[in-house]
Amino acid sequence: MRLLVVEDEEDLAEGLRVGLGRAGYAVDLAGDVAGAYEQLTVNEYDLMLLDVNLPDGDGFSLCRSLRTGEIATPGDDDLRVLMLTARGDLTDRVRGLDDGADDYLVKPFHLAELLARIRALLRRDTSGTTARLTLGDIVLDVARHEVSVRGVPVTLTRKEFGVLEYLMTRPGRVVSGEELLEHVWDANADPFTQTVRVTVGTLRRKLGEGSIETVVGSGYRLTGSRS
Repeated sequence: MRLLVVEDEEDLAEGLRVGLGRAGYAVDLAGDVAGAYEQLTVNEYDLMLLDVNLPDGDGFSLCRSLRTGEIATPGDDDLRVLMLTARGDLTDRVRGLDDGADDYLVKPFHLAELLARIRALLRRDTSGTTARLTLGDIVLDVARHEVSVRGVPVTLTRKEFGVLEYLMTRPGRVVSGEELLEHVWDANADPFTQTVRVTVGTLRRKLGEGSIETVVGSGYRLTGSRS
């Protein structure tokens, strides 16, 4: 899953990039409202972590612009927004939620709680109630970052895990290589490389040759079966 962190405190932003990256997320950074606008109009994100106090504006206005359609995003307009701020009084929390935020976390916070809130927000896309996804023989535990096939643990790289998670949250749907690149890799990924094809190939071998179907000219579909 791909996240946008909008935070002007460089140390905190870099810490979030590293911590979220270790948890398997692709992370892009923006240090102000202008940078966030630019990123949001070019890239598709699953969730945005949004600071309230920014050098050229505030997160409330940015969130409201996103929800009213003022920002023309290339995605499906269902971007989750989690506000991160030191402003923790009731008035600010209510304002953030009324302006379209899905959740609100007051600084300072623990990374473990932030990760749990992110998982909870992203589960809304699939009407899931737990951090455990199952399709056929494949079981993926988002919180533990573990995968098993027929009860046997399978070791995956971060990108392989990200591709599998994205496919499992869209069961039966054909997902294009471009969509996988957009949601699993960050802004530094080269769109002209074969990185998606190679990653899907190694993931298929680890899960079993019948697990991921290649739909010629369209993309990939997870079958959940294993030969």
